[in-house]
Amino acid sequence: MPDTYPNFEALAKKETSGVDYDILVRRETLEFAIVAPHGGRIEAGTSEIAGSIADPATDAAADPRHSFYAFEGLKPSGNGVLHITSTHFDEPLCLTLIGACERVLTIHGEQSTESGEVFVGGLDDALGKRLTLELTAGGFEVGVQPDPDLQGREPGNLCNRGTTSAGVQLELTRALRLTMFESLSPEGRQHRKPRFDVFVKAVRRALGA
Repeated sequence: MPDTYPNFEALAKKETSGVDYDILVRRETLEFAIVAPHGGRIEAGTSEIAGSIADPATDAAADPRHSFYAFEGLKPSGNGVLHITSTHFDEPLCLTLIGACERVLTIHGEQSTESGEVFVGGLDDALGKRLTLELTAGGFEVGVQPDPDLQGREPGNLCNRGTTSAGVQLELTRALRLTMFESLSPEGRQHRKPRFDVFVKAVRRALGA
């Protein structure tokens, strides 16, 4: 299904900041930016996962804190209209942040309910391999998105727009995200299951390798 809006400018003309959507930004180290471009109620759970990868508040000794960005849908329903595909995503605060960071890791929500899988994509093959190894060791099923158009290999994909021009995108199926939260409702996402922390720690190990 094509996006409702071709870019952020078109979205901002029709949707209201603070009512229909919100933007979260934290600038920390410039080695990595952890980005959830379809967070909040668009691809539920991705904001929370990205935020904890960037800054796991439950671990006071965690170092470093990575830069973080999330574009979140706030609508009671119909948040799919806020989805801007990664090759067209151009919200200015996001572009400013990732343009200063070496590599970008994007967290997406894939809608499959049949398999608890993580699809690894993007142009940073070395980081992709480290993530695959750590996630597999953590007991996660890891693969490559079967649709070539969804593998994040385009230079203009959001994950490849850091200063190295090569990053990674992780697509988490709905089935997998449901193992991390009590539910994917806003209330349910406040209650995280142990699988959430296992995933976050595996990703952080890969980023620190």
